[in-house]
Amino acid sequence: MARFELKLPKMGESVAEATITNWLKEVGDKIEADEAVLEIATDKVDSEVPSEVSGILVEQLFGKDDLVQVGQTIAIIETEGGETTTPEAVNAVEEAAVPAEAAEIEKSIEEVKETVAVSQHFSPETSGSDKFFSPLVKNIAKEEGVSLSELENLNGSGKDGRVTKEDILKYIEDRKSGVVQTPKAVEEAPKPVAEAPKVVEPVVQKSQQAVPVSVNGGDEIVEMDRMRKLISGYMTASVQTSAHVQSFIEVDVTNIVKWRDKVKTAFEKREGEKLTFTPIMMEAVAKALKDFPGMNISVDGDYIIKKKNINLGMAAALPNGNLIVPVIKNADQLNLVGMAKAVNDLGNRAKAGKLKPDDTQGGTYTVTNVGTFGSVFGTPIINQPQVGILALGAIRKVPAVIETPEGDFIGIRQKMFLSHSYDHRVVDGALGGSFVKRVAEYLEAFDVDRDF
Repeated sequence: MARFELKLPKMGESVAEATITNWLKEVGDKIEADEAVLEIATDKVDSEVPSEVSGILVEQLFGKDDLVQVGQTIAIIETEGGETTTPEAVNAVEEAAVPAEAAEIEKSIEEVKETVAVSQHFSPETSGSDKFFSPLVKNIAKEEGVSLSELENLNGSGKDGRVTKEDILKYIEDRKSGVVQTPKAVEEAPKPVAEAPKVVEPVVQKSQQAVPVSVNGGDEIVEMDRMRKLISGYMTASVQTSAHVQSFIEVDVTNIVKWRDKVKTAFEKREGEKLTFTPIMMEAVAKALKDFPGMNISVDGDYIIKKKNINLGMAAALPNGNLIVPVIKNADQLNLVGMAKAVNDLGNRAKAGKLKPDDTQGGTYTVTNVGTFGSVFGTPIINQPQVGILALGAIRKVPAVIETPEGDFIGIRQKMFLSHSYDHRVVDGALGGSFVKRVAEYLEAFDVDRDF
């Protein structure tokens, strides 16, 4: 029998790690090729990890809620054959066996096994912290008698300040040599109650004293799900980061409504796609971003990054009520048919929970349709590190003054509001207002005779 290493696949250029949320297969279960083995979550979307081979799951190298790096082996699947198999070997045509590579693979497997063993027997003393410590660090701390308070006070050299194996070993060496002193008083003090785990990268300032929540017999306390915690953190961080300011403009979209009513049946018959108002709006936004590249930027500290590509984020509602923002890449290069297909594809996969992590990366500007829920307009929060977001209000029939060569008269028109939130740190009112005005001009100048 051969042993296949199931690794965490690459999920996008900026995705380096994921959290295991659920094992769909248990040890001893039979797995078919392309069948999902486990579910994972990044800071944007949830995904499934399928097996590349058929076989029996013999080892789970990580547990639920463990953080795994891209490329790490997460499970061992036993297949027909006689050698340990990696995903690279499955895809390779025939390569000569290199002893050094085989030894390296064996070494990696042993290291993962050691880490798994550690995660199953780590010290309870280090399990109550809201900081992340790898199973290996926990085991070393247990063996060397390093307390939870000492671990929490260590300045890690890993990503986001995480304590690495080298950090804990150096600390132990310094403590033995007398360079640092063991905080006896802290060790003997009662361990504080652990706070809720941190789920977002942005650090939100906490109040010094928690305000008690009044609960009566009819109230219910429900913990936020993982996605809601992430959204909460991102929205709070965005408001604290950007100086939000809004501009509003009313748009006459009567021609667009008439044109869509005229062609939507033929469009669906020819393209196999429904034609909604969203791709029409996105087309106008992409054109306006080309006219005003100052809105297609991001901010990194004291630096402004001018984006080459126009990648439009499209806020979409999930079945559970949460929001997600898939991205239409190079939106300015799409015609209306291409835009409609992209909008429908991302929207449908968002509702089905089938988005890939890369589908939510790389956005340079975001559009959200608050009119879907009947809102006339809104004040959306900027999707960091972008500098602007446009809210589309509901389209309504309203009485309006119509100007003609013969004079003005009152008529019924289809109108909507555009609400533009932008970052006043780098976008002044002239630019923010001119941009949304240009979007309105493109919409009002829509050609009713155009082909789709």
